[in-house]
Amino acid sequence: MPSTAARVVLVTGVSRFLGARVANTLQADPRIERVIGVDTVPPTTSLGRTEFVRVDIRTPSIAKVISSAEVDTVVHLNLVTAPSGPRSRVKELNVIGTMQLLAACQRSPDMRKLVVRSSAAVYGSSPMDPAVFAERDEPVEPPTSGYAKDAVEVEGYVRGLQRRRSDLTVSVLRFVNFLGPGVDSPLTRYLRMPVVPTVLGFDPRLQFVHEDDGIEVLRRMTVEDHPGCFNVAGDGVLLLSQALRRAGRSFVPVPAPSFAMLGDAGRRFAGMSGFSPELQRLLAYGRVVDTTTLVNELAWRPKYGSEAAFADFVSAQGLGRTVPMALLDRLTTVLGRE
Repeated sequence: MPSTAARVVLVTGVSRFLGARVANTLQADPRIERVIGVDTVPPTTSLGRTEFVRVDIRTPSIAKVISSAEVDTVVHLNLVTAPSGPRSRVKELNVIGTMQLLAACQRSPDMRKLVVRSSAAVYGSSPMDPAVFAERDEPVEPPTSGYAKDAVEVEGYVRGLQRRRSDLTVSVLRFVNFLGPGVDSPLTRYLRMPVVPTVLGFDPRLQFVHEDDGIEVLRRMTVEDHPGCFNVAGDGVLLLSQALRRAGRSFVPVPAPSFAMLGDAGRRFAGMSGFSPELQRLLAYGRVVDTTTLVNELAWRPKYGSEAAFADFVSAQGLGRTVPMALLDRLTTVLGRE
C-alpha cells in the first residue's frame, strides 16, 4: 500500500537488539530523512546515522523530543518481555512509559503514524484455547501477570489514542517468540539448557518468527500504511519435543509443580532468569496464531517458517545432532506407539 511518507522516525528501545536492528534498517531507506533512537542507556552497537537521545519515555521529556524534532512516525519497541529487575519497574517501563509516549503522540501536530510491538502473549495460554487464534479472538483465560498483562494494557491505551486521533495510521503487531542467531531471550536460554525440563503430560505446539522476518515486517509497517492489528509468525508449528530433539537437548518431563523450581535452578546454574508464569504456561499449553491477515495485507510471506527459524537458531548456536532431523522425528513417533 502506498505510504504517507515517513520523514522523521523515532524508535524506542533502540539500545536493545530489536530496536538497534530496526533503526539500522530504517536509516538505510533514502526516503527517511532522520531516524532518532531513544532509550535510557546508550547503545552498545553502532547505530550509523541514527541519532541517539538518552531519554526515559516514562517522563515528559519524550514529548519534547517528539515536538522539537517534528517526529511524524513512532516505532514503539520498548515492550520488556524478559524479567529485568523488580516486577514493578518492568511494569512502569511497559505501561507508564507507553502512556507517556502516547500522550506525547496525541499532542503532536506532526504525528502521522504509530507502529507498536505487541505480543501474541495477549491471547494467554490455556488448555481450553482454540487450535488457532485470529486477531479478532478473545483469550479464554486473559493474562493476569507479567509482560503478557502489560501487553494487554498497552493495546488498550493504543486503542484509546486511536479514538482521540483518528487521523493516525496505527499498526499493532502481535509477535510470537523471536528466534535467530542474534536473539537472547528466556525461551532461547531455556532451549540451550544442557538438560531441559518439560511439563509432564504436555507437548505444546509452538511458533517462531525469525529475527530477519520480524525486522522486515516492522520496516514495511513503517514505510507503508497498514493500519490494523496483525499476528506475526513464521508458517507452520513445532512441537516442543521436536524442537528439543532437533536442538540435541536431553529433556526430562517433570510434574507441573516442580517446573518453576527447576527454572530457579536454571537461573542459578545456566544464567537464566527463571521461568516466568507466561513462559510456564506456554511450555505447557502452547499457542498458535493465524497470520492470514498479515500475509494478505502485505502480499508477502515470511522467508522463514517456524521450522526454518528454529533450524537457523540451532545452527548458529552449534546445537543439534548428526542424525537427520526427519529420521529423529520418525523414530520417536514409532517408539511412542510401542
